[in-house]
Amino acid sequence: MSLDVSPQLLAEAENGQVREEDFVETVRTSLPYAYDLVARLAGELGAGTAEFADNQTPPPSEKERGQLLRALSSDAIRGSLERHFGIALAFQNCHRVAAFRPEARGGEIHTRFTSLRSQILNQSPEFRDC
Repeated sequence: MSLDVSPQLLAEAENGQVREEDFVETVRTSLPYAYDLVARLAGELGAGTAEFADNQTPPPSEKERGQLLRALSSDAIRGSLERHFGIALAFQNCHRVAAFRPEARGGEIHTRFTSLRSQILNQSPEFRDC
């Protein structure tokens, strides 16, 4: 299971209403490494003038790598994090996450980052089994 869902949040979901703030809080407590990494990137992006902020440091263990993969492979989690932090996320290999301003999605820099060429150039043998 990727999220530790409280009985209250589960009851809300069963009744058809889930507040996104409650969902994001569940993500924060269930996947702290992934949440903190996205929060850090959003902060770096907001504090600077760069086109994007990205992480190129591998997670410290497989546990953290798993959190990152779960967060970014789930449309619901990824979308909630993007809305919560006001960013657009892009993801390469096992840990290279980038935060873009939402209006940059589909622009030249974002398209270059998410291109087939960039994906290939950001591969290495140590990432093969991540």
